[in-house]
Amino acid sequence: MICNLCPRDCNAQRTKTSGAGFCGMPSVPVAARAALHLWEEPPISGTRGSGTIFFSGCPLQCVFCQNEVISHDHFGISITPQRIRALCLDLIAQGAHNINFVSPTHYAHTLLEVLREPLSVPVVWNTGGYEKVETLAALDGKVDIYLPDLKYLNSDIAARYSSAPDYPSRAIAAIQEMFRQVGPIQLDENGLLKKGVIIRHLILPGQLPAARSVMDWVAETFQPGDVLFSLMSQYIPHGHVSEYPELNRPLRKAEARKAAEYMSLLGLDGFSQEQTAASQAYIPHFDLTGL
Repeated sequence: MICNLCPRDCNAQRTKTSGAGFCGMPSVPVAARAALHLWEEPPISGTRGSGTIFFSGCPLQCVFCQNEVISHDHFGISITPQRIRALCLDLIAQGAHNINFVSPTHYAHTLLEVLREPLSVPVVWNTGGYEKVETLAALDGKVDIYLPDLKYLNSDIAARYSSAPDYPSRAIAAIQEMFRQVGPIQLDENGLLKKGVIIRHLILPGQLPAARSVMDWVAETFQPGDVLFSLMSQYIPHGHVSEYPELNRPLRKAEARKAAEYMSLLGLDGFSQEQTAASQAYIPHFDLTGL
């Protein structure tokens, strides 16, 4: 396939066995884990867990990525669309509240095939936010819940940490398209998310002003009840941050506290993560479980 699925617009020739382009992945999906996951936001994880399939490769390559073994190093095994569909049905049989595709962007062509027939539970598109509106538009009616990051609104910071100076404009356009598709938050009688957008932001060390800018944009763009906001304080030095001294430290308690206070001041509806989540214990084991 000639791939232009993500904003990199590589125009790369990705074959079934050979990776190419910025993500470096073949056209056949590569995955590293398929299992019930209890560490998403409460209306996604619920009591039984979200049926997550973690795909390998990523169009961003963030220097601080906690999943670097799959996003940077491409660990995983190839799985066919038929196998992905079977994994979805098996996770549903295990009690999954939803099916959660993690880092799916560069496999959108295959996942459209997987989702040709609707599943019996909501589908979650769990992404770094670096998406093309055209690719998202093809998912209209197939995805129920969008779970994008909004990492940065500053192009220089996005260039430094994710090699993506166009990240802010791309992520903003993507989130607006996601909301156009699924509309305001819809919860069921048990408080589980049936449809909607949850916007995530990971607080980075020294980047409290950036976190406030992200929250300002959300508050200014959406009405109460439109979206949920998830403020994450789980940052720990990981990936390649030894080359970025300003990131090579844990998040300070005061940074997390001040960000949470600002979220409350703005009246953003959503979730503020406890800093106890800043632990290696919360990083999934990418050991081919479930595949």
